[in-house]
This record gives sequence, C-alpha cells and structure tokens, in this order.
Amino acid sequence: MAPVSRHPASVLAVVRRYEAAGFRAWPAAAVHYDGTWVVRLTAGHPAKRLNSVNPLDPGDTHAIEERIGRAARRFDAYGRPLTFRMSPLSGQVLSTHLDKTGWNRFDESLVMRLPLKELELGAAMDQIPLKDISRFIGASLRTSGSDASLRPGLSEVIGAIQPEAGLFALEDGNEPLATLICVHDGDLAGLFEVATEKSSRNKGHGRDLILSALKWARLRGAREAWLQVEAGNAPALSLYRSLGFEEVYRYHYRRPPGA
Repeated sequence: MAPVSRHPASVLAVVRRYEAAGFRAWPAAAVHYDGTWVVRLTAGHPAKRLNSVNPLDPGDTHAIEERIGRAARRFDAYGRPLTFRMSPLSGQVLSTHLDKTGWNRFDESLVMRLPLKELELGAAMDQIPLKDISRFIGASLRTSGSDASLRPGLSEVIGAIQPEAGLFALEDGNEPLATLICVHDGDLAGLFEVATEKSSRNKGHGRDLILSALKWARLRGAREAWLQVEAGNAPALSLYRSLGFEEVYRYHYRRPPGA
C-alpha cells in the first residue's frame, strides 16, 4: 500500500502543474525517467535545477537505494554532483531515507504566484522582447554577475524553451540595468533569470521590467504569473511580495554526505 502524503491531493495537483511548467520553461539537455523520478542533466550549464533528480510521486518509494545508485552513475558520467530536488511531490518516505543516510539539505526556494487580473498594469511600459538572443545573454550575464563561460550553456537552454519566451532587458544606452525571461505557457507566465545590475539596484528597475513583461504576457492570454526564488534572497522576496506574489510551496536540494 502506498504511503499517504502529508499534503492533500489538491495541493499535490497544484505542485505538479508548476513543476511541469518549470520543466518546459527551463529545459534540461537530457531527461531520463526512473519510475516517476525525473533525472535532468545538462553538460553545458551547472544550475542545480538543470542537474537534479526530481521525484514526482510521494508513493513511488520502491528500491530507493538501487535507484539512487543508478542516478549517481548518470551524474558521474556528466561530471555533476548527485543532487535531488525535493518538492512536496518527493514525499516523506524518501525524505526520511535521505535523513537517515546523512544527506545534506541546502538552498531552499519558494514557488510563488500572482493572479494577473489583480495586478494594475496600465502604467507599465509597453516593451517588445528582444529578438537577438546573443545580445540578451550578454546583458543577462552582466546584470547577474555570472561568468562569461556560461554563455554557451545559457544559449542552449534558452534556445530549447518550447513555449513562447520573451527576453526582456532594460538598458541605459549600451549598459544593461535589469534583465529577465518571461515564458508564456498557456495561462501561465513564468519569470526566470530575473536580475538587476549591482550598481543599479534599489532604483525600481527590476520592478519596472517585471511589470512590462507581465503586461506583455497578459496581452497574450496569461492569467497567472509565477516564479521561483531562493528563500534567503530577502530583497527579491520583498519585491515580489510587494507586487502581490504569494507562496504556493517550497522545495530544497539534497546531496549525499561528502558531496
């Protein structure tokens, strides 16, 4: 008999919807399935969400150690540390097993949402997304302070996004101030890679760009905005909450001892 999740079925259905949207919006280069565990790996980019095991059914708990071993071999082949991304879909049985075997827990994040009908967008800038992916990636790397070595991997990820992706950049001449990606997927508008250049923070640039992107998405039929943000990113959380975003659920990462 499958163990009963501590989350009601209605909550798990909502989580599954956002998890699926996240996979489509930020696609890994290689995807493997072991039961309902989704193993995502990307040689060109080290992001944890692109290189993690994502369990999607709390009741799928058979042969845990054997399956962890199979996943570990895949990660070794990619030169990535074995990483599990634990959402409410992972279930208590797997979480308890990882606790007992000494796995580390780190980097908790929130998934947040905002009904777009409740957002006042009349004063938001009408902005057309960039068509030049190379230009956007250069701006994104600068605003986020990321290493230029990530350019090929980021280009590969963006190029693989299947839903409509709007690449937004707020610039002062040739200087990028803020950047983000808005993925329009049916009635959802997902915000990714939201960043403001360090010397330009606390000036409202990020807020202005988010409102422009959501205005663009709403005009295309999006009814709800959503995003993922690290629990320790206080400035970003403050901004999102001020816009009306509310927490839906949380996830975190796990790695084996010594990883």
